[in-house]
Amino acid sequence: MTADSSAEEILRREPAGGAPPVDEGPPGRVGFGQVYRWGIAAALGVLSVALAAFAVYAVRSVLVLVIIALFIAVGLDPAVRWLVRRGFRRGVAVGIIFLAAFGMLAGFLAAVIPPLLREGGDLFTNLPGYVERLPEQSSLYRDLAERYHFTEKLSQYAANIPQKLVGNAWGFARQFLGALASVLTVLVFTIYFMADLPRLRRGLVRLFPRPRRPQAAEVVNVVVEKVGAYMVGNLIVSLVAGFTSFVVLMVLGVPYALPLAVAVAITDLIPLVGATIGAVLVTAITFFTSDLWPETVVVIIFFVVYQQLENYILVPRVMRNTVDISSIAVLLSALVGATVMGVMGALMAIPIAAAVKVVLTPMIERHTESAPPAVPAQAPAPREPDTASE
Repeated sequence: MTADSSAEEILRREPAGGAPPVDEGPPGRVGFGQVYRWGIAAALGVLSVALAAFAVYAVRSVLVLVIIALFIAVGLDPAVRWLVRRGFRRGVAVGIIFLAAFGMLAGFLAAVIPPLLREGGDLFTNLPGYVERLPEQSSLYRDLAERYHFTEKLSQYAANIPQKLVGNAWGFARQFLGALASVLTVLVFTIYFMADLPRLRRGLVRLFPRPRRPQAAEVVNVVVEKVGAYMVGNLIVSLVAGFTSFVVLMVLGVPYALPLAVAVAITDLIPLVGATIGAVLVTAITFFTSDLWPETVVVIIFFVVYQQLENYILVPRVMRNTVDISSIAVLLSALVGATVMGVMGALMAIPIAAAVKVVLTPMIERHTESAPPAVPAQAPAPREPDTASE
């Protein structure tokens, strides 16, 4: 081998830049550079998730309002679709439903708020006197009050309620203005969601792969129908509870019947324990403001009987188009929703649980249904002898 050929062989083995080749080690070993790139990618992924979580936490109040508006829009969507089937355009149908709902709400508030404020104020004002007269009505309470000084404590607490309300007038005004802004925000979002709900449903379906879009569209339609039916049915049941309570309290002559009936209707919206809370509250106020017999006893009997009728007759009839979920699922959903978002979270937890059941039930049924039994192969029938040749 000559010197020229040796130089050409060396140049051919060296890279173009003249640097010696990098020893990447034996095949299968992960180099330092690759490990470094993996670490950078993992750190960026964790950072992006943390920033997204922080952004969601920062706008959590707005997200809550958006979720409430979406649930209200889904709840009113059956009425909108009913008008659309009657030949109305969706925008016109949304306007009609919104004006009708707003008109009924305004009329209800105009009729209820003045007496509600008047009777509620009288209740807070006269509550200390009712507490002081309570030992005269019940000997059992008188014995307990003398032993544990219940009357003095309750009277002091009841007398401080108006002072606390007046002392926190500025804070109450701020909270009222904030609640008013939140209500207006929810109304605006509700109108937009009601008008664009079909487009939102189509956009949600397009997020799925094309082969699964028919199944996704069916699930979305079922969820919207069931959630809307549940919310409307729950509202109807609460209105019935408030109206019947008002009639019974008015017939018995119990003072402050209107605010007590409104309290029953509001608490009845809370799953599982709401009706019991309203019954205990109304029974206690009736005991303070009226006699034990017959007013308080009749009120107790009414709530016991009504809750049985509501659980076994009214709710099954009103909720027959909704998704049935077990009591433990209702309890767990309400507890989780109340922990995350308070009373509003408890109200929305049941429709969310119903929607999850609608989504998971077909998947579980597909995985648990047994395969059809195999049909045993039949042996071929024996051939008859060919008699044509005989």
